Amino acid sequence: MEKVIVTFYPDQKKVELPRGETLLFAARSAGIPVDASCGGEGICGKCRMIVREGHVNMAPTALLSRDEIRKSLVLACISNVDSDCSVEIPQDSRVGEIQALPGEGHSEKITGLEKLEKEISYPFSPLCEKIFLELPPPSLNDSMSDLSRLVRGIREHHDNFSINISLYNISRLPALLRGSEWKVTAAAGNCNGNIEVIDIEEGDCSGRNYGAAVDIGTTTIAVSVVDLARNGIVETRAAYNPQASFGADVISRIIYAGKNGGLEQLQRVVSGAINRLISSICSENGISIHDVTCVVAAGNTTMMHLLLKLDPSYIRREPYIPVAAELPPVHAMEAGIFINPRGLLRCVPGVASYVGGDITSGVIASGLADSDEISFLMDIGTNGEVVLGCKDWLMCCSCSAGPAFEGGGIKCGMRASAGAIQEIKIDNGDISYRVIGDVKPRGICGSGLIDLVAGMMRNGLVNRAGRFTEKAGDRLRSSDEGMEFVVVYAGETASGEDVVFTEIDMENLLRAKGAMYVGARFLFQKAGLSFNDLSKFYIGGGFGNYINLKNAVTIGLLPDIDMDKFQFIGNSSLTGARLCLKSRKAFERAGLTARMMTNFELSVEPGFMNEFTSALFLPHTESDLFPNVLKELGWK
Repeated sequence: MEKVIVTFYPDQKKVELPRGETLLFAARSAGIPVDASCGGEGICGKCRMIVREGHVNMAPTALLSRDEIRKSLVLACISNVDSDCSVEIPQDSRVGEIQALPGEGHSEKITGLEKLEKEISYPFSPLCEKIFLELPPPSLNDSMSDLSRLVRGIREHHDNFSINISLYNISRLPALLRGSEWKVTAAAGNCNGNIEVIDIEEGDCSGRNYGAAVDIGTTTIAVSVVDLARNGIVETRAAYNPQASFGADVISRIIYAGKNGGLEQLQRVVSGAINRLISSICSENGISIHDVTCVVAAGNTTMMHLLLKLDPSYIRREPYIPVAAELPPVHAMEAGIFINPRGLLRCVPGVASYVGGDITSGVIASGLADSDEISFLMDIGTNGEVVLGCKDWLMCCSCSAGPAFEGGGIKCGMRASAGAIQEIKIDNGDISYRVIGDVKPRGICGSGLIDLVAGMMRNGLVNRAGRFTEKAGDRLRSSDEGMEFVVVYAGETASGEDVVFTEIDMENLLRAKGAMYVGARFLFQKAGLSFNDLSKFYIGGGFGNYINLKNAVTIGLLPDIDMDKFQFIGNSSLTGARLCLKSRKAFERAGLTARMMTNFELSVEPGFMNEFTSALFLPHTESDLFPNVLKELGWK
């Protein structure tokens, strides 16, 4: 088969591939994360590239104008490479870098999150610990074997557990024990009531024990390296999930996983991202990877399947059954995570195909599962999930919000990276905004979209159906895709093109906010409660940290209740994973919590579509649900 070479700029990366493969395939092969939120189906228009030299064959598309095509712009997913070529990937087409870790970057919010974590009363008893042992040397009067001597020493700390040790570690014992004068450190991992000896080291190494808590989000991966000897957080970092190049949502990735080699690709890129985050934290803090003995991962059910290379295909097929919701301990190396060679990977238990361990983690982190009072958790992200209840009962469901809040399906939408407009204010036709990184705007992220629509409502620029009105003035214009509103004119943007908000964008945003609200309202109706019966309304997820609460209520994303009941808890999935890493009791509680949650599948619930349709208005078709909003707006 004839081969061609594609050179990508400004990366200066070259990749050889069979002639006829797509540019998107080439970029993935080169390890360049390209925004392809539709999964390469040619319908999102995000994977734009500029062909500088060579020739590609692009399928017909309405997503590029004639002028853009004349400028050699192509969509990478529908452009087949016909010869050696040089291609430029614009910044707007890349999966950007995170500027501030969601939930960890704002002092006033991280302080509250740390306070919340410290208030959760789980004893410090790490899933993996290092035990210093001073073993009595053998003699003619004490002829116990080396292995039995080691086991006896460990039993002084863990008397009620079965102790397992690998053949590799057994084979090391004779030389190791005698070379260290019978003073060794055993790294012991808790495996569902058993103790596995992970490693044995000379001397006292008990002070060098670390673990990693990992939140694998559909959009973002976050990692905390934790000092398991001193009960402290070393550092937390995040990166965008490189699987985004294969699709913005879980369904797109499940479909891709079913293609030849797709599951392996998705597993490889996610484990690689986790390794890079753990390695960077450790190297910059003087920590040996060998001293990282345990990883606790939380994520939605699909993300965990992809991490462990489990077939996710039945998650999307009725009756929506995963391979596993609660997984046994495995060695991290089996999932491609490189820590101590026999270090453990524990996955926070999930509930169902669309309610995963990230939500169990959130329930643990918020304290909802231990509270006498009725509280509610809404995790806002690519996959929206909601939980209602207290320590005696819990109900949950997935809302299928879609990627709109992450910029997916929005013409000028983008993730919260440099150049994203994250705050917008409209005052009598004048628009002001704040951009991440204090640079020229490239697009609008989720928090900015909420502000924009709320501002339009207050200024009469849209009606209750989300349609633009005549008050939109000169900023409103017609395009090939319908009416659009100019948010920022070309002269002020990084690309030199207008940043706009279209009628289609509005429809996608209304579907996302409607899904979240309907999911929440459904659980309250099932429980025979109203929103006003709540003690606390917790908002989790990285995106949730940046939204303007009042504006979120105005558009109908959040209920019209006392604002004091809302509480941001940031990346509650990561917080819960940290708690589980630091406490066996917390991990046990996570398992019990997952098993006690009653999950509802909204798509098969009677009346769901009627409820959903009612929520596709601003803020809702039922006026009595948002009395304060309508009073402020003067709407009837």
